[in-house]
Amino acid sequence: MSKPFHFKEFTIEQDRCAMKIGTDGILLGAWANLKDPYSILDIGAGTGIIGLMMAQRSNAGLIDALELDEDAYEQCVDNFENSNWGDRLFCYHASLDEFAEEMKEEEKYDLIISNPPFYVEDYKTENESRNLARFTDSLPFEELAELSSGLLSDEGELAVIIPYSEEVNFLKIAKSVNLFPNKITRVRGTVNTPLKRSLLQLSFSVVKVQESELTIEISRHQYTEEYRELVKDFYLKM
Repeated sequence: MSKPFHFKEFTIEQDRCAMKIGTDGILLGAWANLKDPYSILDIGAGTGIIGLMMAQRSNAGLIDALELDEDAYEQCVDNFENSNWGDRLFCYHASLDEFAEEMKEEEKYDLIISNPPFYVEDYKTENESRNLARFTDSLPFEELAELSSGLLSDEGELAVIIPYSEEVNFLKIAKSVNLFPNKITRVRGTVNTPLKRSLLQLSFSVVKVQESELTIEISRHQYTEEYRELVKDFYLKM
């Protein structure tokens, strides 16, 4: 039984979700650049953590989330409803292609944010929900980039966290649908470990890219000042 995860301004129940609260989602939710968006879409919501972080960080009137796995979807809805921002948060039980088809004449988003599945190896576990949440074939990068491009407003932006090893590939795919990076932060666990993740923010404009690196820990559970500064509004003990 997974215990609830308590943040400073909300609580996440995660016992029905294959993918539990992890550093990636929190990193992305804290890092994404918000330019006073009215509408936000979180693709692959899981527990709803990123949507809740967006609600805490912004005055966005509309924060939608998409979740394909039924148990995770139900849990996300509960977490949204039990927060202080239930009136601004809505979760859809749908795949991205179904949602994009339904919304193409309706809604355009100022920010689309996604912590997409990204194990691309042939290895699968026996747990179907975990496979769905964690393997690229349930949401290929091509599909994420192309459909996000169609759902973004003209000035809208896409923010994602992906493996560092996939950064060049993802940027190439994004460029093919006219999305270009404006901010990139590459993340490593400790000073002595290789780069592990890339945080990317993209838009339809070609601009000079702000590039940086972020190290999470000095040693086990000893966090760097820059990481603490990034997540201090969320974690209880930061």
